[in-house]
Amino acid sequence: MANPIEADAPSRSVLKRSITAKQLYFYVVGDVLGSGIYVLVGLVAAAVGGAFWMAFLVGVSIATITGLAYAELVTKYPQAAGASLYINKAFRSPVLTFFITICMLSANMAAVGSLAAGFVRYLSDLIGLPESAIWATTGIAVAFVAVITLINLIGISESVIANVVMTFVEISGLVVVVAIGVIALVEGVGDPAVLLQFQVEGGGGSAVLAVLAGVSLAFFAMTGFENAANVAEETIDPSRAFPRALIGGMMTAGVVYVLVSMAAALAVPIGDLAGNTLLEVIRADLFFIPAAVMLVVFGLIAMVAISNTALVTVVAQSRILFGMARENVVPAIFAKVHPARRSPYVALIFGGAVVAALLIIGAAVRSSQAGIPEDERLDIVDRLATITVVFLLFIYALVIVACLKLRGHDETDDTYRANTPLLIVGILGNVAVLIYTLVDDPDALWWVAGLLALGLVLYLLQRAFGKKAPELADAAGVAAAGPTDREV
Repeated sequence: MANPIEADAPSRSVLKRSITAKQLYFYVVGDVLGSGIYVLVGLVAAAVGGAFWMAFLVGVSIATITGLAYAELVTKYPQAAGASLYINKAFRSPVLTFFITICMLSANMAAVGSLAAGFVRYLSDLIGLPESAIWATTGIAVAFVAVITLINLIGISESVIANVVMTFVEISGLVVVVAIGVIALVEGVGDPAVLLQFQVEGGGGSAVLAVLAGVSLAFFAMTGFENAANVAEETIDPSRAFPRALIGGMMTAGVVYVLVSMAAALAVPIGDLAGNTLLEVIRADLFFIPAAVMLVVFGLIAMVAISNTALVTVVAQSRILFGMARENVVPAIFAKVHPARRSPYVALIFGGAVVAALLIIGAAVRSSQAGIPEDERLDIVDRLATITVVFLLFIYALVIVACLKLRGHDETDDTYRANTPLLIVGILGNVAVLIYTLVDDPDALWWVAGLLALGLVLYLLQRAFGKKAPELADAAGVAAAGPTDREV
């Protein structure tokens, strides 16, 4: 019997349904762990003190509660586009949906640009490439984005397999860090009392504010779980697979974050760890393998972790464009799917091109600032990365509101139902961290305003000249019914 999507929808609007529940679990773990833990530990430690593991615990708790809303919405609407789709269903506002789409795309593209820059920094350390070689490092970053995009163009099955392999590699590096922490504790190098020490000067004299400052930094490491919702349409039996894989993956990542944070605090004095990466833990030379060897191995593992996060983020941004094209929110061309690979190739190529352009513009800006002191230079990619959290916190809060608003709509026996009081706590938690982040970095408001203004221009252009694609929206409606074939 033919699948209804195949019979009723144009072939260009069909994605390949091939992701299993286990693959989805590792997809979530790999994305939530990602590269953040490798680079953010020192910054969070500087803000909180030895008890910085609490910031990660609070952050992952808020993120997991938010994940409950995503789990409920995915079981109702197992389609591509994630948050943009849910907000469109809940509020039926084309303007709001378009702006949320712009926010999601901005956050994802800024993240990929930052990840590419981070990959180059680790690679430069390994091969001795100086920071002054701006165009050489930019060329490597652009090539990195091109390779990640190519993997995604080949197909979602190959992308997910690559994700699983890289997830195991990045976890191995974190296991080493935890082992070093245990060694430090057993040998008496680490003092357990440090785990309850707060750097209250950095938090305005309050341990609570110190933790909140740490959460605002650590939350970037917690992001990524929302990307899983964008592959709902490519998941086998999403109503059963998603709640378990999403929540289970986030809880696993949360435990790893807390253990790694504790291990780092035990192995390295907070003064040395503050502002640095997990490489400081390796430099403590407590592991049975010499530190010189481990620094190279750990650098390679960190590059794999960065690649893994970038891979998942590129998948997400292409599915956002694809799903919103079917909802007539962005131009219909982004709904085109490769006839053989079943991947949204137009959306993938467009996203890769935008990130590459962002990197090149950033390099041009850095070149023009050669005579300006380093602390006064503007780094476009890094600056965009700082507002990623602002966008995502706003979106997370709005998704939870959408989840509550859609209660009683489109529910079936397979619909997962999140705990309502927990969802309210999630809204308050996301809003609290959002407010603190904006108060702590008011310049971010100007960047947010600028991107939203750009979004308004794009929305007006889409309304004036965009080609409608009602047949794609109809196909999306059929997809929401939940095809059971393993591959469509």
